[in-house]
Amino acid sequence: MTGGVLPGAVSTGVRSLFFMLTPNESSFEKLEDVPPYVQQATPFFAGLMLLELLVGLLKDGGIRGTVMDGFTSISAGMVSRLPSLFMRSCELTAYVYVWEHHRLLELPWDSAWTWWFTFLGVDLGYYWVHRFAHEVFLLWAAHQVHHSSEYYNLTTALRQSLTQQFTSWIFYLPLALVVPPSVFAVHIQLNLLYQFWIHTELIRDLGPLEWIFNTPKHHRVHHGRNLYCIDKNYGGILIIWDRLFGTFALEDEKVVYGLVFPVKTFEILRVQLHYYKHLWRKFCNFKKISNKVLAVVNGPSWRPGLARLGDHSRNPKITGEEVPHQSSCSPPLQVYVVAHFLLVLWSYHDVFENKAVFSQPTVFGMSCYILFTLTSLGFIIDERSEAALLEMLRCVVMVTIHRLGFIRPVMPSLALPTEVFVSLCLLFWALQVVSRHLTIRRKLE
Repeated sequence: MTGGVLPGAVSTGVRSLFFMLTPNESSFEKLEDVPPYVQQATPFFAGLMLLELLVGLLKDGGIRGTVMDGFTSISAGMVSRLPSLFMRSCELTAYVYVWEHHRLLELPWDSAWTWWFTFLGVDLGYYWVHRFAHEVFLLWAAHQVHHSSEYYNLTTALRQSLTQQFTSWIFYLPLALVVPPSVFAVHIQLNLLYQFWIHTELIRDLGPLEWIFNTPKHHRVHHGRNLYCIDKNYGGILIIWDRLFGTFALEDEKVVYGLVFPVKTFEILRVQLHYYKHLWRKFCNFKKISNKVLAVVNGPSWRPGLARLGDHSRNPKITGEEVPHQSSCSPPLQVYVVAHFLLVLWSYHDVFENKAVFSQPTVFGMSCYILFTLTSLGFIIDERSEAALLEMLRCVVMVTIHRLGFIRPVMPSLALPTEVFVSLCLLFWALQVVSRHLTIRRKLE
């Protein structure tokens, strides 16, 4: 029986990435019956990322990205999902509330017409979520995370915002007046999953499909910081919304990816939150209340006297010769970062798989440990002066919670080797801290 289930699960997982599920197999009466399609897609994310790497090497011998950039992108995705350990998504919570208290009529959950109507409604809602996330500075401060990589590959798709989920729910509420939550819960996941595979440079053109669907070719434009790419191609699955609302642009000259002003860091909290500091400074610089308000609700480039979205012609000129920010971290330290990242990735997976049986304090503590680890590893990559002390403290925490049984090894036989490995790491960083302290002391003398 198990052997018969597995191929079906694989088929469903793969097809969910390309919006190829049928209404019959993805319609559910109760919200609790809706599969966690996004969580189930994790192995397929990993498989496609490896496939992209292999095809790129075979095609032209090139690697479209760096290990450290990929680490930062996956870390951002991990951080963005941590709130779901404690609460149902804001989108579903708000949606269910409106449905239960304010719905106007109830479309049948098992109707193909309802399924296709919801597909269009969710995709149109996503278009406006995405457009507002670029055209309103407060929302851009959250969404910019997704655009912060200067590479364009499948890991970039996972570079998601921690805070955007707290505002995006607003745009889907009109659907809650007529569409059952179980149908919405399916489509909000499938819409997100479709957008994974379009983050690649390997697929150049899909012919007639380019007229209707969002494709890698169209989405590359969206991730560009070239002048012709700014505020274009917001669509999720369908590109027709951009064609209808005047935000469509064809791929033309070489696309240079990333933010107009690159963040130039691999430290995850800074990647996630640094734009809020820019927003606060801009808000404080204005004296008039009206300008303060407009600074928050207008585009990131807005200044008094300019149009709502500002003047993009003032952006730094793109030459096509731009070089992405690189880490100068030594190869041995990069290996170290990857090793500890894989360890925390296992802990992350374990927490999500067992959150129902863990106590809330345990889940909270493990979430803090995961965030602490990703932050510390980012400090190492950036070669921050505080990196040695922070990593020493992190290793202390890791050894402690490992001894207490909160970190489960991949296999029982690896428990002791893991503890020995982390203890040796702790010793190394302790020596680094002492050495740095003595060096500073000698300089002061």
